[in-house]
Amino acid sequence: MGIKYNEAKNYYEVSYSRRHPLTKQSRSIRRVGIKSKAEAQKVQRQIKNELLRKFYDMSHPYWIEVVEKFITHFVNLGMANNTVINYKTTLRAHTFEKWKFKRINEITTSEIRDFILEDLASYSEAHRKSMLKYLRAVFRFAIENDFIQRDPCPRLRFKRKEKIKKVLTENQMRSLLKEAKEQKHPWFPIWAMACYTGMRNGELYALRWERVDLKKRVMIVSESWTKENGFKDTKSGDDRSVEIAPSFLPLLEDLNNKKTDEFVLPRLGSWSTGGQSQILRDFLKQIDLPIIRFHDLRASWATVMLSKGVEPIKVMAMGGWKDLKTMQIYIRKSGIHIQGITNNLNFL
Repeated sequence: MGIKYNEAKNYYEVSYSRRHPLTKQSRSIRRVGIKSKAEAQKVQRQIKNELLRKFYDMSHPYWIEVVEKFITHFVNLGMANNTVINYKTTLRAHTFEKWKFKRINEITTSEIRDFILEDLASYSEAHRKSMLKYLRAVFRFAIENDFIQRDPCPRLRFKRKEKIKKVLTENQMRSLLKEAKEQKHPWFPIWAMACYTGMRNGELYALRWERVDLKKRVMIVSESWTKENGFKDTKSGDDRSVEIAPSFLPLLEDLNNKKTDEFVLPRLGSWSTGGQSQILRDFLKQIDLPIIRFHDLRASWATVMLSKGVEPIKVMAMGGWKDLKTMQIYIRKSGIHIQGITNNLNFL
């Protein structure tokens, strides 16, 4: 290491070696063909700075480089495709332009706080909470790879807004299915199954006849489907039983008699491409009913069950909910938590 004169070739050779402070790997740079010692000394200073700069770049890559490495790592962990897409799309859309010239160690806590609270002020609390979650994941990855020593993400509190979701009443659900049946709408059996069981969209799509026992009036929900991930386990990872209502049984028997494959419900192209909510909204608008999403049929089912006096624990079991806080939203919507409390009032 240093400056060496090559007599045979009549020039100076300069080299510089050093171990990376974190990885401890040795790196070196060498230059030859230098005519004078003064120039060799100058070159030695240059290559020393060049190597130190390379070490710094390796230790503190740019934000966009860390994010791309993180996404690759995320995929290798076997995360679901839609989860990877959410992380990748959100991080790229919101942070690449802002921090593309920032090194990972240069992003400060106050800068992240301003980004979440001010730059994303027009977005929902849920979106900002998710954004902070994604940032934490990237910075944790950076710590594991020795790019930074600590997580700069601030501790922020987000208000939990437990809004009562839009739902259809029992009469409105009855009107929906009556109109769909009379018009022979291709989505009628799918909407009927959703209204009668509270199953999620992906669970309806994945339901196979081998999981249906018409005699016992029971279906086993053990699989789900998304267009990004295909078939997989249910959201909770557990199987659950769903009771078939007597008034729904004839429709299921008719579907069974006409079946052409292993799936219970028809394979509609618009369903496979994720068009279920738009088609439902269009039909509800046509028949002058409140506009809801397809997923809100599940909430409608839960609310109707609770309003009929079905125990919340049974609704949770059949619907596949494990979070009692979520069920509390439907309990408030159904009004069962206040039923009867004014029966003894007699001011007049």
